[in-house]
Amino acid sequence: MSYQNYVIAAYAVFFAVLLWDFVAPRIGIRQLLRAARTRVARQSPSNKNEPLTRDS
Repeated sequence: MSYQNYVIAAYAVFFAVLLWDFVAPRIGIRQLLRAARTRVARQSPSNKNEPLTRDS
């Protein structure tokens, strides 16, 4: 009786979880940074008294 397939599957699952543990926080941090940037852009006062100009 060989446990080779079981060991290979166990290592595959282990490395998949390890990879997800590495990637998931970076995805969350990226989403939080994007939300913070858009919030700052929304809250920054825009100067509405300036006339509109066209840059050539």
